[in-house]
Amino acid sequence: MMSTDPLWYKDAVFYEIPVKAYADGNGDGIGDFQGLIGKLDYLEWLGVDCIWLLPFYPSPLRDDGYDVADFLTVAEQYGTFQDVKRLLDEAHRRGIRVIVDLVLNHTSDRHAWFQESRQSPQSSKRGFYVWSETDRKYEKARIIFIDTEKSNWTWDPEAKAFYWHRFFSHQPDLNYANPEVQQAMLDTMTFWLDQGLDGFRCDAVPYLFEREGTICENLPETHDYLKNIRRRIDASYQGRILLAEANQWPTDVRPYFGDGDEFHMAFHFPLMPRLYMGVRSETRDPIIDMFTHTPEIPPNCQWCLFLRNHDELTLEMCSGEERDYMYYTYARDPSMRRNIGIGRRLAPLLDNDRRKIELLHSLVFTLPGSPIIYYGDEIGMGDNIKLKDRDGVRTPMQWTMDRNAGFSGCDPAQLYLPVVADAVYGYQAVNVESQKEAPHSLLQWMKRMISVRKRFPAFGRGTITFLRPANGKVLAYLRRYDDVVLLLVHNLAESSQAVELDLTAFAGTTPMEVLGEARFPTVTERSYVLTLAPYGYYWLDLTLTPSDGAYGIEQMVL
Repeated sequence: MMSTDPLWYKDAVFYEIPVKAYADGNGDGIGDFQGLIGKLDYLEWLGVDCIWLLPFYPSPLRDDGYDVADFLTVAEQYGTFQDVKRLLDEAHRRGIRVIVDLVLNHTSDRHAWFQESRQSPQSSKRGFYVWSETDRKYEKARIIFIDTEKSNWTWDPEAKAFYWHRFFSHQPDLNYANPEVQQAMLDTMTFWLDQGLDGFRCDAVPYLFEREGTICENLPETHDYLKNIRRRIDASYQGRILLAEANQWPTDVRPYFGDGDEFHMAFHFPLMPRLYMGVRSETRDPIIDMFTHTPEIPPNCQWCLFLRNHDELTLEMCSGEERDYMYYTYARDPSMRRNIGIGRRLAPLLDNDRRKIELLHSLVFTLPGSPIIYYGDEIGMGDNIKLKDRDGVRTPMQWTMDRNAGFSGCDPAQLYLPVVADAVYGYQAVNVESQKEAPHSLLQWMKRMISVRKRFPAFGRGTITFLRPANGKVLAYLRRYDDVVLLLVHNLAESSQAVELDLTAFAGTTPMEVLGEARFPTVTERSYVLTLAPYGYYWLDLTLTPSDGAYGIEQMVL
């Protein structure tokens, strides 16, 4: 059953799925809703609370569906409207919520609104987009896709005018200064919520409005509109969420939470590369520094933490020096780079080192926020950097050792993208079926970590206090919620490390290591000494004392 707690998202583990990449139910080589429905039992077994679906609307697919041609229907290759309804029913029956991508900022140039808009200045849809006789307006706005676009304006020969776009030139921006556009997108959201969706991951929200003399990002007008959306949704629906994609500094993202009356959640983009930096440089400084610069958020709001997603590992929120460091350490081959980032999956980024993969997941599972797992990362899937754009990290899910990795029964030439077939990451070596049977596989480890995390609301709701031991290679912090105190200790180095922690405030407590259910030495007035294996970590419960008597699984359900 699904929780009735309105703050369910604070405890949830999210799982990102491109429908086309997950499972092919009709044998045409493209993943679809029929196939996804057939894999819900797996997601329930894994312990996923909410799945996030990438765009499944009709699209010319010049940007993998983020170029939407119709917001109110389902692309034929993925199935029907009834398939979506069935997915929602089946997911909800298993206690799994579903949110979907909604591209608020722009449409495809094939969208009927744009086609009508370009026909005539007198068109009823002319005001749905931002048109200009000159390309010299809004010159302070940066170009986001610097590897493909030279300007934020593109000349349209039919309209005989320039149109504004913050992303690809085939994705004209909607004109939110027009109340009709505001209402049309609100109507789109209510349409899908009426079908039973549990919320939206709202794409590219900092760029909705433009104003001369500004960088056209994070404008007050944008927040006014988003607050109105939140009011309208809260008035009519229960337990639905809005997740902001705002690739900005934490101080710039903070306003998207408002006073708890705008977005429920937002991605913590700048933290993600600092996790990689911390492991590679063997120092906790980049991670603690990012939290130092992360402001408090309202109690009903939550950060979303992630290691990878469907885009490149973005380095947009890094300094030039940090970016060079990341390129040097994680993408020396230029073919691994995409825009301002790195087009690789998690396992290849970490040299397929199981210890590093576990360590980074331990961090995103225990730092403040809700974790999002990218499909396939739970089994350590690889990538294909030879594919164009971001396709290298969007290959078919690897289910079995069978034909097409069990993704589809079609001829391999029909697949929307080839399966990964190299010796290290190929589906014969990396797949769900074999890892489910292996008790010490990465998949079984992920399932256990998700299960243990769910037993402690402190991970999703608690405060954090960083400890600062002399050994800078060790990251240690306390998570507190109600009467529960958890100590998380991580070794960011490739060598064993000893650390002395000041736990005098917990003298008399006997820590329990919750992953292995092992009792550790009782805390005294002296420094508490721990030794960690290379890339090792401990999840210690400091709530129990010797007077509690027995130790076991029954004590862990708090």
